[in-house]
Amino acid sequence: METFLQWIDSKLMPPLARLSEVRHLRAIRDGIISALPLILVGAFFLIIANPPIPGLAKMVEPYTNDILIPFRLTLGLMALYASFGMGYSLARSYKLDGISGGMLTMATFIMATIPVNLDDKLPKDQPLGWLLPMENLGGSGLFMSILAMLIAVESLRFFKKHRITLKMPDSVPSSVSRSFEALIPAAFIIVVMWVIRVWLGIDLNEVLHAIFKPLAAFAGNSYLGALVPVIFIMLLWSAGIHGDAVVGTVFQPIWFALLDQNAAAAAAGKALPNLIVEPFFQWFVWIGGSGTSIGLAILMCFSKSSYLKKVGRFSIVPGIFNINEPIVFGVPMVMNPLMFIPFVLVPIFCTTTTYIAFSLDLINRVATIPPWTLPAPIGAYLATGGDWRAIVLCLVNICLSVLIYYPFFKVFEKRMLKEEKGELAQSAS
Repeated sequence: METFLQWIDSKLMPPLARLSEVRHLRAIRDGIISALPLILVGAFFLIIANPPIPGLAKMVEPYTNDILIPFRLTLGLMALYASFGMGYSLARSYKLDGISGGMLTMATFIMATIPVNLDDKLPKDQPLGWLLPMENLGGSGLFMSILAMLIAVESLRFFKKHRITLKMPDSVPSSVSRSFEALIPAAFIIVVMWVIRVWLGIDLNEVLHAIFKPLAAFAGNSYLGALVPVIFIMLLWSAGIHGDAVVGTVFQPIWFALLDQNAAAAAAGKALPNLIVEPFFQWFVWIGGSGTSIGLAILMCFSKSSYLKKVGRFSIVPGIFNINEPIVFGVPMVMNPLMFIPFVLVPIFCTTTTYIAFSLDLINRVATIPPWTLPAPIGAYLATGGDWRAIVLCLVNICLSVLIYYPFFKVFEKRMLKEEKGELAQSAS
């Protein structure tokens, strides 16, 4: 193991470390981390609204919508908050005004969504006016927020570089002067986004969904049918795109149809026909969330890095209930070349072990969907009709997650410790 760690540290990590310091990737990372407090608060409200105990869930059900309001306005708007942070960070790296960069990025991001007027569909005494759909303002809109950052800040930089701005006299307060300097870039950006979204009718989020629709051809009971969606989901997550929201929408209708066939077979007392159904991934692959991140959360709880230890300790509880936004956006795993390999590799291995176990009938097949916030071993046990072997497989996959993450985590931890010492030295001087 020591030799392997040295190989990763000396051969694999240096080019990945250089890649992670690319200006745009660092801006994405810093922008996402800036939204972390809101992500954490929203994650806990999501757990409260979906308690894993059936009796408690029934008691909470009448109040679910009210409980979820903080979740919808924090995690549900995560891409919106992150867009400002990313734009601010990238603008500052160019020595531009950070607030202007953040505001222009957020405006670009919002311009990608067309508001709707529901007044015609509601009683006249209950007008709502124009509403902004929230579907693409959360995790599924993260790719659009990254694109918005590039459009907005690079436009601001271009106009500034070529002095195409409104220059105010020195006597004007700096805050007012900055606002006028951003006026021409703002007009350009808004007109461009208006043409793209309204005149041309191009919905960039829908374009992304359309690209991955052909993947549905891989859905089925084969190993490839299990592996292909997992690989694409993780590649998208690593790039800052909500993989489950994009690829999941393509495969889930098929997985649930196969699950219905299993349920019908179980009700008729027949053998269950299908292996690859939605709970196959929920309880045996996405343990702790996408990336099988429960193993990483465990490692981080005992990290020597103060930052990673804190992230691990406030991520472990949501992770037990299969909510991993705190770890995905806290480390972050998004746009992080240093953690890309295990983030993709761990789910691939867990998919493989799970497929082998089910195909050899070592475990009962799945016919039910327990509440998704149950801890994975309990959910796996219930989903397989009370098969204790499902708990064993779930624990095996958790151990596999820890083992695969470990060498990459240790090298990443070493880098984080150097950064923390550097910050300490800087603050001391």
